[in-house]
Amino acid sequence: MTEKNKLLAVIRVRGRVKVRQSISETLDRLRLRHVNNLVLLKGDDSYLGMVQKCKDFVTFGEIDKDVLGKLLTSKGLSAGSDAVDSLASGSKTVKDLKLEMPLKMHPPKRGYEGIKKDYRSGGALGYRGAEINKLIERML
Repeated sequence: MTEKNKLLAVIRVRGRVKVRQSISETLDRLRLRHVNNLVLLKGDDSYLGMVQKCKDFVTFGEIDKDVLGKLLTSKGLSAGSDAVDSLASGSKTVKDLKLEMPLKMHPPKRGYEGIKKDYRSGGALGYRGAEINKLIERML
């Protein structure tokens, strides 16, 4: 599915109503407490397990360098090109660069594809790979 140590962008799509407590706790540990919040995570096994557990409430994929740069500059975070490169390569983490997570995003232009189906079935949930970059650009 995803490569090791790739930088993942995870966006919460669905709300808090009728969410099992274990999934709600996992979303809280990922700092995804509200709809349209985005967090950047390292793609290691522990985070991938957490994201897989709550895949019916989030969408995620690998973020590109240029979209990462646009995202950080649009949110007013002082990250230069070397910080973007180090984040994308996995040599530094969000915590090392002291970036505040989650990032509050606007709803996407033209809306989500549907919040009750996974991405492969024509919805917005689950793993979408590099297509997450198009969604993030619609949310900027």
